Amino acid sequence: MELVTAQDLKKTYTGDIPIEAIRGVNFTIQPASFVSFVGPSGSGKSTLLNMIGCLDPPTSGTLTVAGQDVSLLKVKSAAAFRGKNIGFIFQDFNLIPVLTVFENIEYPLQMVQNRPAQERRKRVKELLAAVGMVEQGHKFPHQISGGQKQRVAVARALVTQAKLVLADEPTANLDRETALRIIALMKDMRDKFGTTFIFSTHDPKIVENAEKVFVIEDGTMRESNSGGERHV
Repeated sequence: MELVTAQDLKKTYTGDIPIEAIRGVNFTIQPASFVSFVGPSGSGKSTLLNMIGCLDPPTSGTLTVAGQDVSLLKVKSAAAFRGKNIGFIFQDFNLIPVLTVFENIEYPLQMVQNRPAQERRKRVKELLAAVGMVEQGHKFPHQISGGQKQRVAVARALVTQAKLVLADEPTANLDRETALRIIALMKDMRDKFGTTFIFSTHDPKIVENAEKVFVIEDGTMRESNSGGERHV
């Protein structure tokens, strides 16, 4: 069963001049996969990621994530579904500066899912070990490197056992070697936990590691792979 399915998905922003950000795209994404959305700035990548993440509803068409047609969800239901099923990784890390590494990872379990304290501690310790940050758990974001911050962001995205992680330019602020280590870490997390990663990116290092690449231009989409390209 597909994890994400879009059928004739459209997004139009209304205003003095309506803007068709996404123009009737169709695609499927399998569980435990590594997928990249690529395209120039303004092509619709972020809009598509926001719709999959239940942050922005589609104008028309259907979008199914983890068996739920999210195009039908109201704001409160979308937030609840997002908190249970979807993790996010951002290019600027989005860590809370007044919380420690441990507390940043714990935050979704406490504030979004309201898990018991003992369960939270156990899960955070597991993720700290998985991303190699056990020794930094007591530190604050300003005391660790960019690469370490992104490791924390990966752990935070996975701590709720999300089926899907959406990553918006996750290597943009990292040097090449650190970026490669973060990509390897995310692939390892995919293999260990069966999580699907969807990237919006310009980074060829991520694209090279993706099992499926969707090229987005002017709100339309085509699938790119070694066998050529086809519109979807």
